[in-house]
Amino acid sequence: MKYTCIIVDDNEIERDALEMHLKKIPSLDIIKVCKSGIEAASVLSHTDVDLVFSDIDMPELSGMALLKSTKNKPLFIFITSHSEYAVESFDLDAIDFIVKPATFERILKSVNKAIEYLELKKQISNEPIEDADFKKNHDDYFYFRETKGISKLKYNDVIYIESMGDFSKLFTRNDKHVILVSLKNLEKQLPGEIFTRVHKQYMININHITTLTNHEVHLDFNFVVPISVANRQELLENTIDKKILSRFTK
Repeated sequence: MKYTCIIVDDNEIERDALEMHLKKIPSLDIIKVCKSGIEAASVLSHTDVDLVFSDIDMPELSGMALLKSTKNKPLFIFITSHSEYAVESFDLDAIDFIVKPATFERILKSVNKAIEYLELKKQISNEPIEDADFKKNHDDYFYFRETKGISKLKYNDVIYIESMGDFSKLFTRNDKHVILVSLKNLEKQLPGEIFTRVHKQYMININHITTLTNHEVHLDFNFVVPISVANRQELLENTIDKKILSRFTK
């Protein structure tokens, strides 16, 4: 199946490079290459598009403003030189955020994530599924609704969770489950003494931490997720510092 997309960037070189990468992906159909946010807004006002690959820092109408102004919102993937925009872009529910220079490998990963999200939306019935379909209890497990039915998992079997917009992906040692609850609402329902947010798109089970670096958390079974500066400090203060071995004893 083909997914329609547009490219939005005021820089001709960056625009051409992105178009070259996207043309290598058979599942994408580039219907328009836009030189500005205003041009893209015009396209989106009368054309249904699945994906928008947009720069953020553009004159007159930025990528953020473009997303906010679009009524029937396609999925946005922001590609920008300014990493400080990441938090705001995820707050606006962009499906991904890529820092320039964007490599083909990184773009392909982002496209696959977006397509997975679009496929999941098709699988959901027309009846709305409320967050109440996620059930926790006072034992060591919980139930959740996924596309195949209602499933049960033990808390400690979950290594980490990745946001997929309205959905979340729960990763275990050998499997992954798509849960029809946003990461924001999972954070409110999962036990805080076990699960913690480390990034706008990721939550981890602290019992599976093996190594903490400046920018990543390494977990059991060779999983690695990014961690923000603020979340790293919070993780250190609330969890790791309390159990770290000291050179001197009191």
